[in-house]
Amino acid sequence: MTVLLDPTSERSPTIRPRLPRPDSLDGLTVGILDIAKSRGDVFLDRLDERLQERGIAVRRYRKPTNVRPAPLPLQQQIATEVNLVIEGLSD
Repeated sequence: MTVLLDPTSERSPTIRPRLPRPDSLDGLTVGILDIAKSRGDVFLDRLDERLQERGIAVRRYRKPTNVRPAPLPLQQQIATEVNLVIEGLSD
């Protein structure tokens, strides 16, 4: 069992089972979510390039600010457009 903690002042942890990882990325669309931290895009740009070199479809997303969770409409958009998400940050 995995315990995920929400850094946005949650009082009790939400317990969610991990989803199974795909055996392959072939035929899947990968979402890359930039959480708007300084220079996070540098790493994510390179990751995007590497995935596309392998023929993997990529869609990019960006949160408006790094201090809040992604807005619900953005979360819903991502959920309908991609099969899995890589969320990147830097510091």
